[in-house]
Amino acid sequence: MNDPVRILKLPTFSLPATAVLIALLAGCLKPVEKHEKAASTEPVSSLPAKDAISPGAEMVLVSGGEFLMGSSSAVDAGPVHKVMLSDFYMDCREVTQELYEKIMGRNPSRRKGQSNPVERVRWSDAIKFCNARSEAEGLQPCYDLATRECNFEPDGYRLPTEAEWEYACRGGSKGDYYFGDDPAKLESHAWFKANSRRRTHPAAEKPANPLGLYDMAGNVWEWCNDWYRVDYYAQSPATDPRGPREGEKKSLRGGAFSSSAESCSSWTRYCDEPGFTDACVASDDYGFRCVRRAPRR
Repeated sequence: MNDPVRILKLPTFSLPATAVLIALLAGCLKPVEKHEKAASTEPVSSLPAKDAISPGAEMVLVSGGEFLMGSSSAVDAGPVHKVMLSDFYMDCREVTQELYEKIMGRNPSRRKGQSNPVERVRWSDAIKFCNARSEAEGLQPCYDLATRECNFEPDGYRLPTEAEWEYACRGGSKGDYYFGDDPAKLESHAWFKANSRRRTHPAAEKPANPLGLYDMAGNVWEWCNDWYRVDYYAQSPATDPRGPREGEKKSLRGGAFSSSAESCSSWTRYCDEPGFTDACVASDDYGFRCVRRAPRR
């Protein structure tokens, strides 16, 4: 199979982030809310593109830029620091059960639904999918599965860094959420504890964020490539940070159908074991989306 992924090109954003946060604990506890006003963003635009490998596999080109990441009020999100990111492509949707089964030949999800995000996916499963998806499209895989190392140079699929994820999620916003600061509005933008009926829902049923990305809040937690460390932001590189060199747990972002409104904010960090052994079973609210390196300007 060598079907190219559909690419949607979006406008450039410079993403300042000054949301005030309540501290997270080292054990990845979910924070309580605090709010600020969000900045307005430009409308999404798109260019004609090629067919996708499967329905729901479209990607957007996220134009790189500078933004303020983190918060001085959170144990694991401080200090606020300036980050410069390169361009990258990101899946418009969380990987669906249909796409996962098409690539991997199985569907590990507890709550079946072809258009729903795949869940019960360990980090180790997600990177295997990235490599298999790359090979299916004739791209060079990014992961050495024996060492867990990611090579950021190939043109294949990988998981986003935390910086890429937050930058894309914010879509130019300053607030706690990409749609503003009022948690009462989350019900219109995300599937979370208050409205999900304890299950995932089909991808892209809620409105996209300003970059055309769906379900960046709620539905399933999304694995990132980074090892998790509480104090990483205090020493992370200013350009394209990729997380600590090693660790015990991997980062997740975005909240899930089981999450409170506060845990669905753009800044919330969570973490869990990567699960390289069959004895480690992933939660039924863990999923992911893929990114790819964009051509250098």
